[in-house]
Amino acid sequence: MHTTTTATPGTETVRALLHRFIDEVINGHDLDIALIELVAEDFVEQNPLPGQGPGRAGLRDVLAGMFTGFPDLRWEVQETVVEADRVASVSSWTGTHRGEFLGIPATGRSVKVEAWTLDRFQDGRLTESRIIMDVIGLLTRLGAIPGPAVT
Repeated sequence: MHTTTTATPGTETVRALLHRFIDEVINGHDLDIALIELVAEDFVEQNPLPGQGPGRAGLRDVLAGMFTGFPDLRWEVQETVVEADRVASVSSWTGTHRGEFLGIPATGRSVKVEAWTLDRFQDGRLTESRIIMDVIGLLTRLGAIPGPAVT
C-alpha cells in the first residue's frame, strides 16, 4: 500500500526527490554518483546510527555497512506526507543478514524493519534526516537480544 496526501507542484518535487533517493541510492546501492547528486555534502542525520560520522560521507559509510550486512536490502515506502521542503515517511526495509552488521556476524536470517523518517530537501538535495527505526525488533530477529517470552 502506498498512500499520499494531496499535493501542490512543489510538494510533488520533494516527494519525487525522496523516491529517487530510495530507488537509486538505497535500492540501487549507488553510493557514488546518485548519492553525490542527491545528498548535500553537509547533510545532517538527527538520529545517527552508532558510529555514524558527519555529512554525506557519514551517510555513505552507514549505507555501505547496511549493504554489506544485507546485500539484498530493499526499502519500500508505504506512506508519505509532504509539507514545504519536508517529507515524512512510513517505510519498511527487508533483507537477509549475509554479512557483519553493527558487530553482529551474519546469521542468514531475513528481516523486515519498520522505519519512520522526516527528511528535508533543499536545492534538489537531501540536507537533513531524522530516522526512527525498530532497532529492538531488528536485533531480536537477528538473535542479538532475546525475544519476548512466549506463554
